[in-house]
This record gives sequence, structure tokens and C-alpha cells, in this order.
Amino acid sequence: MPASSASSITLNGDSFPIDGDTPLTELLERLKMRRGRVAVEINREIVPKVNYDATIVRAGDSVEIINFVGGG
Repeated sequence: MPASSASSITLNGDSFPIDGDTPLTELLERLKMRRGRVAVEINREIVPKVNYDATIVRAGDSVEIINFVGGG
């Protein structure tokens, strides 16, 4: 794929390719993360879980995702 047609975000400090505007829920599915077990921050603003469906990730965004893991 030519570089001119690719978009990217910064995901947890690293460049990550996306296909244009991407729903946050689609990004989480692509990363195989369950929405109930993560906290998401986009451009230094925490995204409430109730807004995940309506949130769009755009090229150039800085996204931090913390995945909670259970254990004992």
C-alpha cells in the first residue's frame, strides 16, 4: 500500500496504521481487546465507556489504551 493512502495514529507511544476515520469500538476489536476491560484516552482526554460507540479515532490522534488483566 502506498504511504500516501495510509493513515496512522500514535497508539501507546508507537505509530499504528488505520484506514481513515475509525470507530473506537472497531479499533478495540482489531486489537482483540474487550471494551469492558480497558481504559482509553484520546489526545489526553479519557473517553467514558458510554461514549465508545460514538467515538471516532482520526489520523494523527494520540491514543493510550490500558488493558486490565485479572489475576491473583
